[in-house]
Amino acid sequence: MNKRRFLKAGLAILALAVSVSAGAPALPGPGLGSPAQDEKKFNGLGTGLGNLSRLSKAQTRSISPENFTGEKGKAGMSTDGPAMKAARDLGQGWKVSPYVRVPPKETFVMADVKGEGAIQQIWLTPAGNWRFAILRFYWDGETEPSVECPVGDFFASGWGQYAQISSLPVCVNPGSAFNSYWEMPFRKGFKVTIENLADDVFTVYYQINYALTSVPDDAAYFHAQFRRVNPLPYKDVYTLLDGVKGWGHYVGTYMAWGVNSNGWWGEGEIKFFLDGDAKFPTIAGTGTEDYFCGSYDFDAKAPDGSIQYREFTTPYTGLSQVIRGDGHYQVQQRFGLYRWHITDPIRFEKDLKVTIQALGWRTGGRYLPLQDDIASVAFWYQQEPHAKFPKLPDKDYLEII
Repeated sequence: MNKRRFLKAGLAILALAVSVSAGAPALPGPGLGSPAQDEKKFNGLGTGLGNLSRLSKAQTRSISPENFTGEKGKAGMSTDGPAMKAARDLGQGWKVSPYVRVPPKETFVMADVKGEGAIQQIWLTPAGNWRFAILRFYWDGETEPSVECPVGDFFASGWGQYAQISSLPVCVNPGSAFNSYWEMPFRKGFKVTIENLADDVFTVYYQINYALTSVPDDAAYFHAQFRRVNPLPYKDVYTLLDGVKGWGHYVGTYMAWGVNSNGWWGEGEIKFFLDGDAKFPTIAGTGTEDYFCGSYDFDAKAPDGSIQYREFTTPYTGLSQVIRGDGHYQVQQRFGLYRWHITDPIRFEKDLKVTIQALGWRTGGRYLPLQDDIASVAFWYQQEPHAKFPKLPDKDYLEII
C-alpha cells in the first residue's frame, strides 16, 4: 500500500509540473535562439577556430590597387593601371592595376576609410629598400600616427633579407610576402600611408582586409613604434619604448640586433616599468635569449658536430634570422628575434617603459656592456589619445650598412 501511495503522489506532482510549465512563458537560457543570444549578435571580430561557424552581419571589405576605396562592387575596374600594357589583349578586369609605384621622396595613401570596424589582415610585398619605406597608421582622424615603422621591421624583417616567419600575428613567406594578422580596431575610420625615403621608385603590391562592424567599448587601439641606436653607447641601456601614457597592454617585441664584437651578446635583461615604477621595474627578465623563449645562447649541434646558432620560428617566439657573414665584405653577425605577448600581455593603467641591456662577457668572468647596432619595434594596444612618438631617424641613420 505504501508503494502505491508513493507512486500516486509522484504522478500527481509530475502532472502539476507539466500543467504549470505549459501555461508559463519560456525561461531564457543559453541555447541558440534564446533572448540572451538574440540580444548579443556576433560582431565578426576576434575570429578563431572556436567561433568560425558563427554568422555575423559584419561587412567584409578589402583595399588594394584594384580597389583603392574598398567600395562594394568596385574592384577590378581599372582601365589605365600600371599593368595595362600586359592586359592590352584582355582588357578591363584582367589584372590591370595590381600594384602601385611610389616616386622618390613622396608619400602614398594606401587606404583612407570612414566607418567603424577593424583591420583583420594585411598582405604586402615590396620591391625596393625595406628600411627606406615608412608605414604609418592613423585611427579616427588623428594627426599623429599610432604606427610609424619601416616596412621590413614592421613585419619582423629588419635586415632587408628574407627569412621565413611562421608566427600567429606575423608571417613572412617566400620571397618577400609580408602578412600581418594583428586586429586593429577603429571607430570613425583609418588611414594608412607609405613614404618612400629612397632615391628610386618603390613598388608595392598590397591588400588590406577589414570588417565594417560594431567595436566593443573596451577595444583599444593598435600601436607600433620603431627605434634604432647604432652604436649603443658604452654602459647605456637600450630603450624599446618610453613615454607611453594611458591604459593599455604591451603585446610584442621585434629586434634586429647587429653584433659589433666577438663572443656571446645576449646576457642582458629586459625590464618593464609599469605605472610609476622609477628606479626598479615590476618585471625583469633573466637574459636576452630567455625573453625570446630560447636558452643557452640559442646553441645547437650542427650535422658536422659543431655548435651553431639554431634559427627557429614558432607561433609566439622566434630567432627567425641569423646572418653569419661571408668572411669578406659582409662581416657582421646579425640576428632577427620576435616575442609576441598574445597569451601573456603586459598590462598597464597609467604609463609604460621598456628597456633591455646589451651584455656580453669579458675577462675574469665579468659582464661586458656592449656597443651594438640595435633596432626594434614595440607593439601595444592602448586607449587614445597616445603620446607623440619620438622623431623617426633620418634616412642615413636608418640605413643598414
